Amino acid sequence: MINFKEELAALEARGLRRKMRFVSSSCDRYITIEGKKVLNFCSNNYLGLANDKRLKAAAISAINKFGVGTGASRLVSGSNILHKQLEEKLADFKRQEACLVYPSGYSANLGIISALADRNSIVFCDRLNHASIIDGIILSRAELVRYPHRDVEALEKLLGYHVTKSQSHQKRLIVTDSVFSMDGDIAPLPELLRLAKKYDCLLMIDEAHATGVLGKSGRGTLEHFGLKANKRIIQMGTLSKALGGLGGFLCASRELIDYLVNRSRSFIFSTALPAALCASALEAIRIIERGGNQHARLLSNANFLRDGLNSLGFNTLESQTPIIPILTKEPRLTMEFSQKLFEKGILVQGIRPPAVPDNLCRLRVTVTASHTKGDLEFALSMFKKIR
Repeated sequence: MINFKEELAALEARGLRRKMRFVSSSCDRYITIEGKKVLNFCSNNYLGLANDKRLKAAAISAINKFGVGTGASRLVSGSNILHKQLEEKLADFKRQEACLVYPSGYSANLGIISALADRNSIVFCDRLNHASIIDGIILSRAELVRYPHRDVEALEKLLGYHVTKSQSHQKRLIVTDSVFSMDGDIAPLPELLRLAKKYDCLLMIDEAHATGVLGKSGRGTLEHFGLKANKRIIQMGTLSKALGGLGGFLCASRELIDYLVNRSRSFIFSTALPAALCASALEAIRIIERGGNQHARLLSNANFLRDGLNSLGFNTLESQTPIIPILTKEPRLTMEFSQKLFEKGILVQGIRPPAVPDNLCRLRVTVTASHTKGDLEFALSMFKKIR
């Protein structure tokens, strides 16, 4: 038998043992954790919608009408009219033909990739893609080719070699995060789309941290680069970050969506997303479409804090988004810094392997539209003092 006590002791010795902290308040700029009120800089609630009264009202109304749970998978009796409305709204928002909603972002990536690819497929994957993408590829049993992070030249060499070497791959897929969740940088979508066309690949982009964040109207990375959606591009995303709730989705051609309804195991065999979460997501998209200043405030806050951290001499890598890493390298130093920030009233989590490679530990700071300039200035002062 595995000696779990020894395994945990080994993690402890390396500074890699994780322990949960429990929150006793709503998700907002301030939260209460372990009885202490702290300024929250480690939430993906980018637009501040997770505790928005309009989303709560929409969810409560849906609960009153449809109850708490759906009681079955979508293909049994779990498909609610709000699923249909949400999928239509998301497809329109992402400028694609159709959409399919999943219970979570993780289950979406798992189910999409394992359905699209098989033993006769090859998947070209950015080395820093999210774990759910890697797991989906492994589950598919496709040939996995990992290319250096955002390195278009290296990817083209790999495409040229593998496509020429073997014509047996019936399906070819390039998959990338749009915004990388630990580095905060953006995938080179125009160049990736060019390669997808040249080598006849599907291009799958994970818009988890881009939806509601990038683009003039928050539609994501395609809008950010001025690209139009087409049948070669498939856009995965989540409802759990800028949209403030929970769930995953894929926007693509009608034919591909119909195919996934029949072949995507994490969709077929999962209980459907509750109607209340569909209702809150619908309201979140309507809020984004109406405009307002939350999107501009988010980007302004991110730029202000990133510039401030850079001026203090911190290494924020190549962050271009509200995800701002502060490179600390060593696990124990990372967690000590995180703890001292917590003692000063700021919640910033330390990130260690396996979430990041060895010697690339970091503090992962995330900014939201809810943060005030005073919040950001206070955070900068504490970073300066603790350093």
